Amino acid sequence: MINLKIALIAASTLVLTACIVQPLPSQYTAYDDGYGGDTVVEVAPPAPYAEVVPLAPYLGAVWIGGYWGWSGGQHVWNRGHYEHGRAGYVYRQPAWNGDGHGRYHLHRGGWGRH
Repeated sequence: MINLKIALIAASTLVLTACIVQPLPSQYTAYDDGYGGDTVVEVAPPAPYAEVVPLAPYLGAVWIGGYWGWSGGQHVWNRGHYEHGRAGYVYRQPAWNGDGHGRYHLHRGGWGRH
């Protein structure tokens, strides 16, 4: 009986040492949608972080809120920061929108004319 247990343990050890562990390929890929460079992925972004907006470091500073971007096959948080305001321009926050077909589009933000 003991020899049978030892044989089973030895066989199990041999089987387990033959296992190869490798990461799963990313099931989420991003591509440019061809309409202005938006990023398109097949996984919804997490809820935005609640950021504490610090006092403006200088007169005319504009708070640019954080957002979920896409990098390395996953959503990555881009923290908010201040930028110098631009006369005649407004800042449009990056935003994710679902297209109803299981894809999510990251519309790039940036400065634009009024």
